[in-house]
Amino acid sequence: MRIYGVIGWRNSGKTGLMERLVADLSGRGVSVSTVKHVHHDVDLDQPGKDSFRHRAAGAREVVLASAHRFALMAEHRGPEPELPAILARLAPVDLVLVEGYKRDAHPKIEVWRAETGQTLIQPGDPLVRAVATDARLGDLPVPVLNLNDTRTIADFILREVGLGPL
Repeated sequence: MRIYGVIGWRNSGKTGLMERLVADLSGRGVSVSTVKHVHHDVDLDQPGKDSFRHRAAGAREVVLASAHRFALMAEHRGPEPELPAILARLAPVDLVLVEGYKRDAHPKIEVWRAETGQTLIQPGDPLVRAVATDARLGDLPVPVLNLNDTRTIADFILREVGLGPL
């Protein structure tokens, strides 16, 4: 499984780019899964629901299954799981796009917008292989891509992981 990250500071446009990349790549026949790192607690359950009661009783994993999708909730009751442990649980696909996990050791594209008021991550991270932005940037040691040109960014990622472009 090939892995590629999309990183950037809060409100830089990571999720919008992820959404456009998934649509573009899957439209080309590339099977894509995503992993999104969040800094808050995730809970699909509600108190009183059967699945909540299963978890409260001590189940390690609970699956909510319907005709169109299923959700697996795993209780790890310890430190936050590391990205490799999360990736190991995924079904095989051509490409896994990872939003966040900016300090992990996989190739990444940085989404950067001046409005965030943050500095670039790229100069301090050799695994940031390109910067996608809607701003003019000076010379960088990596390609600077137009944040609004999804196809070019997708082509870049496909070349990076050895899948294309398609």
